[in-house]
Amino acid sequence: MNPGSLDDRLEELRRGLRALDRVVIAYSGGVDSAFLLSVAVETLGERAVALTAVSPSYPPHELVAAREFAARVGARMIEVQTHELDRPGYRANAGDRCYHCKAELFDVAALEAARRDLGQLCYGAIPDDLGDHRPGMTAASERGIRAPLIDAGLSKADIRALSRRMDLPVWDKPAAACLSSRFPDGTEVTAARLGQIDRCETALRALGLRQFRARFHGDLVRVEIAPDELPRVLVDATVREGIVGAGRAAGFRFVTLDLEGYRAGGANLALVTIGG
Repeated sequence: MNPGSLDDRLEELRRGLRALDRVVIAYSGGVDSAFLLSVAVETLGERAVALTAVSPSYPPHELVAAREFAARVGARMIEVQTHELDRPGYRANAGDRCYHCKAELFDVAALEAARRDLGQLCYGAIPDDLGDHRPGMTAASERGIRAPLIDAGLSKADIRALSRRMDLPVWDKPAAACLSSRFPDGTEVTAARLGQIDRCETALRALGLRQFRARFHGDLVRVEIAPDELPRVLVDATVREGIVGAGRAAGFRFVTLDLEGYRAGGANLALVTIGG
């Protein structure tokens, strides 16, 4: 990681973008890609463009928010359809799903960038990602996709701090992931199941919950809620009934509340049956 000050790292990002001259940012509207897009537009003006992949795994409310943010920072935003569900490796969800997802994204995005002569394709990977199992980064490396935030050494904490300083509304946005992340490894991902998860989470959001996941386990949905929001749920019967209603309306027979709360990677935690 770049050992300089926060401002030094920000300037390193700007230098890197200027060196690329024209960039198209693979943009989901999450904290990292939104920050990268904002700095790219500030640095390069119309030579920086956002490209967003639309598919059944991308929550509709995230697309709405992504459009609003792009308009706020004055970015041109191109939307393309991706078809990751057509890839057997993606549907199989055998531990490398993110590779097949990013392969589809970058293949489609690269064709669009070349067709429109948009310049270098970039994405919002950060140094924090380097120590994790991230098959999607392999897909990016294979295709020569640049990661300017890694090159500049800007961590998640840096990006949130700079986003707050720049008055970007995403600075405190909870971590987001595609809807396919709600399925344990080995559970097939289908459009119908993605629709179930989306309907359930849309209803949970309407209850005023901020950070949560609806984890798919066949007929059962396991709802994880941020630990700081759990007390409200535990004392408010109306909210608990709303959670049950959200799961049932989405087509699940059983609805459970995970008392350990939301945590990244929670889809692959084994379910334990108590009492036989």
